[in-house]
Amino acid sequence: MTTYEIIKYPDERLKSIAEPVGKFDDNLRKFLVDLEATMYAGPGGVGIAAPQIGKNQRIAIVDVSSMAKRARKNRPLKHQGKMVLINPEIIEWEGMAIGREGCMSVPDYTGNVIRAEKITLNAYNAKGEQQSYTCEGFEARAVQHEIDHLDGLLFIDRLVSRRNDLFRRKTK
Repeated sequence: MTTYEIIKYPDERLKSIAEPVGKFDDNLRKFLVDLEATMYAGPGGVGIAAPQIGKNQRIAIVDVSSMAKRARKNRPLKHQGKMVLINPEIIEWEGMAIGREGCMSVPDYTGNVIRAEKITLNAYNAKGEQQSYTCEGFEARAVQHEIDHLDGLLFIDRLVSRRNDLFRRKTK
């Protein structure tokens, strides 16, 4: 198992639109294991996209289940568990909400971003089988954030206001 170095802003590779995956083979499955290991090795990593490690393919992994422990009892965190999203496409969305986001590729900042509160998407899994997911709340936000990486966008490109909604991350 290999863990990759996360590419950091302002690296131009983060601005590239990722290419669709066409081959679902053992090389892809090995890469997914390594991508997942890289995500879990990062601080607070609940998602990662292949472009963040320099692989220009439409691949993302999202797993917000670790955040369920921090959810309030009166607002449990709904989630699908680990989702491997290959060639993902959001087909429906509803509601909009502002929320704070951070990113392993922009480690020193967080910011307020408007995202859909609920989404439905289609994606392929590691075997090349099409899957459909409905996500809401924090999980929907995380999926949209990772799909943005596949489209060459960072959360700082979607800030509500560059003047008022970008915050230096607190360090301990």
